[in-house]
Amino acid sequence: MASTMTGMEGLSGVYEGIKARMNRSVEDFRAHLVSVRTGRASVHMLDGIKVDYYGTETPISQVAQITTPEASLILVQPWEPHLVPLIDKAIRNSQHGFNPMHDGKIVRVPIPPMTEERRKETVKHLAGMAEEHKTTIRNIRREGNEVVKKAAKDKLISADDEKRANAEIQELTDAEIKRLDELFRAKEKEILTI
Repeated sequence: MASTMTGMEGLSGVYEGIKARMNRSVEDFRAHLVSVRTGRASVHMLDGIKVDYYGTETPISQVAQITTPEASLILVQPWEPHLVPLIDKAIRNSQHGFNPMHDGKIVRVPIPPMTEERRKETVKHLAGMAEEHKTTIRNIRREGNEVVKKAAKDKLISADDEKRANAEIQELTDAEIKRLDELFRAKEKEILTI
């Protein structure tokens, strides 16, 4: 949708900035969802787990090939064999509750089926995370409205332009929150479906 705010000289670039920041919040939530455990193995379950690679905390995906040969197993094959025990330890110490095994060449990460209690806990955690991202979006809206209010106070835009800009910021806010809700509901369904 084209923004009427972009045509207002006193608000040039404001709409694009707000939209970009809100979109980053939604994409951050989407990235969190990808790494959430659902009972099926996914290479993204190990996103966020880092291993000490020559003194630098490095994501496992950058030092190993990660595959899911079956629904309940993740295989991690490091490029360098000496990383096997380090990767095993990093996965074991993560908050995911995985119990990896290795043979000196490959780390096998069995994915146990999720209990109903664990599924509900996961959904509750995601709901809280979704609410945090909604709050971030609302804060961006508030900041945008303050910029519009200041532009009107400084006589850079008219009162009608101020109303239109605020309405447009609200529309954008509603659309981004709806996207968050849709992402959450889809993941919730995936988690609760056995």
